[in-house]
Amino acid sequence: MKNNFEKQQIINALRTVKDPESGQDIISVRMVENLQVNGNDISFTIIVPSVKSPVKNQLTFACIAAVNELYPEAEVHVHSKQKKGAQDDKRESPMPHVKNIIAVASGKGGVGKSTVAVNLALSLKAMGAKVGLMDMDLYGPSVPTMLGLQGQRPRIQDIHGKPKMIPIDKHGIPTISIGYMIEPEQAVVLRGPRLGGIVKQFFQECLWPELDFLVLDLPPGTGDIALTLVQTVPVTGAVMVTTPQDVAYSDALKGMNMFRLENINIPILGVVENMSWFTPEELPDNKYYIFGKGGGKKLAKEANTILLGQIPIVQAVREGGDSGKPVVLGEDSIAKDAFMSVAKNVLRQVSIRNEMLDATKIVKVSS
Repeated sequence: MKNNFEKQQIINALRTVKDPESGQDIISVRMVENLQVNGNDISFTIIVPSVKSPVKNQLTFACIAAVNELYPEAEVHVHSKQKKGAQDDKRESPMPHVKNIIAVASGKGGVGKSTVAVNLALSLKAMGAKVGLMDMDLYGPSVPTMLGLQGQRPRIQDIHGKPKMIPIDKHGIPTISIGYMIEPEQAVVLRGPRLGGIVKQFFQECLWPELDFLVLDLPPGTGDIALTLVQTVPVTGAVMVTTPQDVAYSDALKGMNMFRLENINIPILGVVENMSWFTPEELPDNKYYIFGKGGGKKLAKEANTILLGQIPIVQAVREGGDSGKPVVLGEDSIAKDAFMSVAKNVLRQVSIRNEMLDATKIVKVSS
């Protein structure tokens, strides 16, 4: 008797099986191929990083169980094949389900980089994108405060014997930060290798959903965290944050030049000039250039890129960051419109970058 096994139903059943590396279902990350139905037999191949991987058998049994739950009478045959070019049980990217990884960087602290990262992420979300936010400033994590998540702790979920952190969702954006794992007053004292280990955990041991953009709030400067980043994931591009004055421009130029090194070569999507002018609430048309003019345009010209936008100093920006409700979620139209304009320009720049340049690869940096 011929069984009516439907391929689409089998595919849907296999979506319940999770990839132990990314935490996504094995269909979404294209781990299944050559699905065949022949009488009572159902066969397919799963793509694994290595045929010697300790989770290969667990994945096989999970696939068989998922299909047999749908069709108990089926004989399920699962074959394994090593991913083309995979070596040492490592994938080309630990996050194949994230389309674009955007690094928000600066040369020095105090220029509002975290404010830009958080409001950029929320602006992209408001425009319909699926967005995540990673706080990579391990010494001075700001995301928990800026999103009102102080004291929150990420849950842990077991995926084929591997514990995975579940990012904390706020305003529809999944987020992770070392600030979720330490007390607010606790000092972070870490050497380079441990810093790199935490960065890799944030990418490899968190259950990030499928995303259009993962926005990274980098620490200032060009230290271990930035180098670990470019060796761990393919970064689509960098957004540089500066203020108008010369000292901020000089430091931002150094930070930007790290991304432009020949062996790193990460595209600069553009420059955000923060604190461009002061506008008092009672005089919305007035502009007072407290920190001077021109730093953002000068930096953009140096990188042959564009000025993504200028963010004024308004009280609502500070209030939003302190209260856990970023300014793009509030009523202040001046700052909100400025950040939305930045997000629109980032969308355009990412589109141009992806059309004109080859897909990004993980950077190989020799120590």
